[in-house]
Amino acid sequence: MNGPHEEERLQKSYDSALMRRLLAYIRPYKGYLISAAVLIGLSQVVRQAGPYLTKIAVDSYIVQKDLDGLNRIGLAFVCCLIVQFVADYFQNYLTQMMGQRVMYDIRSQVFAHLQKLPIAYFDRNPIGRLMTRATNDVQTLNEMFTSGVVTIFGDVLTLAVIVGMMVHMDAGLALISFAVLPALFGLTWWFRRRVREAYRESRVKIARLNAFLQENIAGMEVVQLFNREARNRGAFEGVNREYLRPQMRSVTYYSIFFPAMEVISSGAVALIIWYGGGKVVQSHMSIGVLIAFLQYIQRFFWPIRELSEKYNILQSAMASSERIFELLDTPPERQGGAQGTGRLEGRVAFRDVWFAYKGDDYVLKGVSFDVEPGHSVAVVGATGAGKSTLINLLCRFYEAQRGEVLVDGLDVKAWDARALRRRIGVVQQDVFMFSGTVARNIRLGAEIDEARVRRAAEDVNAARFIDRLPKGYEEDVRERGNLLSTGQRQLLAFARALAFDPDILVLDEATSNIDTETEILIQEAVGRLMKGRTSIVIAHRLSTIRNADRIVVLHHGEVREMGTHEELLAAQGIYYRLYQLQYKGQEATVERMAVREAGK
Repeated sequence: MNGPHEEERLQKSYDSALMRRLLAYIRPYKGYLISAAVLIGLSQVVRQAGPYLTKIAVDSYIVQKDLDGLNRIGLAFVCCLIVQFVADYFQNYLTQMMGQRVMYDIRSQVFAHLQKLPIAYFDRNPIGRLMTRATNDVQTLNEMFTSGVVTIFGDVLTLAVIVGMMVHMDAGLALISFAVLPALFGLTWWFRRRVREAYRESRVKIARLNAFLQENIAGMEVVQLFNREARNRGAFEGVNREYLRPQMRSVTYYSIFFPAMEVISSGAVALIIWYGGGKVVQSHMSIGVLIAFLQYIQRFFWPIRELSEKYNILQSAMASSERIFELLDTPPERQGGAQGTGRLEGRVAFRDVWFAYKGDDYVLKGVSFDVEPGHSVAVVGATGAGKSTLINLLCRFYEAQRGEVLVDGLDVKAWDARALRRRIGVVQQDVFMFSGTVARNIRLGAEIDEARVRRAAEDVNAARFIDRLPKGYEEDVRERGNLLSTGQRQLLAFARALAFDPDILVLDEATSNIDTETEILIQEAVGRLMKGRTSIVIAHRLSTIRNADRIVVLHHGEVREMGTHEELLAAQGIYYRLYQLQYKGQEATVERMAVREAGK
């Protein structure tokens, strides 16, 4: 089992199944691919005509002092350059266009799939790792589609044309030139092996680096509040150094490979000059052939270098595609078949529910209670009693291992999750705000008209502060709503829930320290939001508990007490002790609210 920031290691240098899946993304753009292949073939054939034209120019026209013929060769050379330029331009344009479109498709698929995954998947995978999937890994695949698939064909074609031209001009000299090939292949094999391992390690380390960065940037307020800058900087140095090591090894291998290639190619040039020069001196070969050979041997090594690079790109693509397909192959959240018709009645029931996040460590143990339509239930209990887990099960973020959670008599497992959540409004304790305007954060992209947005804000007392903003409902709240106070974000969350007009309301009330006036506004908003709706409230405020039709007391994952506020106080059990410890101090605020309501 890997740690939370580790990656699975790629076991195969080439996986045909993965490659088939990757190439399937090109299928919609096969026209681009075929056209690019034709153009790159044309470009490489024309490009390799240059040395042969040089041979003709030297042997047939320069030696013969034929100026007209030399002019014709020069014109042919220029025509080849023009054809080469046009072919290269359109080939590059088509391959880049194809790569960008394929990247767009893969990114869209990854993001769409991420939204279908169960919440438990995000518990296991750091956000930084998932960001790496949708950015770094997809970009790596782009390199394969733009610099690998088509250009490998071009490199192989170039080698074939060069070898054919060399053998055609002088087979003996061609064999002498290829004497350096064993050393070349040995060097390439060594380089591929070393770089592959370094690259695999670097992909593991970059995911850890991204995860570390995301976590610490998201928690910067805590980092600065507890003066952890120096300690986090030291931890980042360690993670950064771990990523640097395989990168530096890659640099070392490249620093050896390319100079060694130059030495080998220079050795091939020396062999051609020695052997070919001797044949020219003995009049067994023309000087034009020797000059053409010297040009071809230099060009011979470029495709080999390029193929080594393409091999590394292929390795990168295999590693990245394995991780992307591992994500895409993760089963999405199971969808039931029940869509529901219109609005819900709002009847909720928990029947002997057992649930554990891990193994047999049950958070809920045999929980059973009912919520009648239009009624409210407050859930209280110490931290860790399992209160928030009830919300997660009702919304089908997780599924109970035993027992049933029923909505209108139907197990939530049988509901289509999206259809169910459309009818449940959840106000979370930690309110998440998206970058964008106030209105956008209330409607969340849904087709909710402006009048309804404003009415929802007014009903929950959010309009009071929104109207004071410079741009009102069009004010930009920035990322995570950093420009708003805790109480303002909470009021916007209530407006959001009310704008969607849910049949079942679930509230996890804010526990942050807020001023008394905002607290009263929030309690009024809660009262209006709950009116006429089936409500389940994780209660932290006495006013909500007192107004609830029934109170469920959770203790160590079990329902230990149920009843009204007065009944549970009279029983002097767990609720009575919780009241004395947590709620009694809130009585003054409740009294002020009662006086305020009476004044209305």
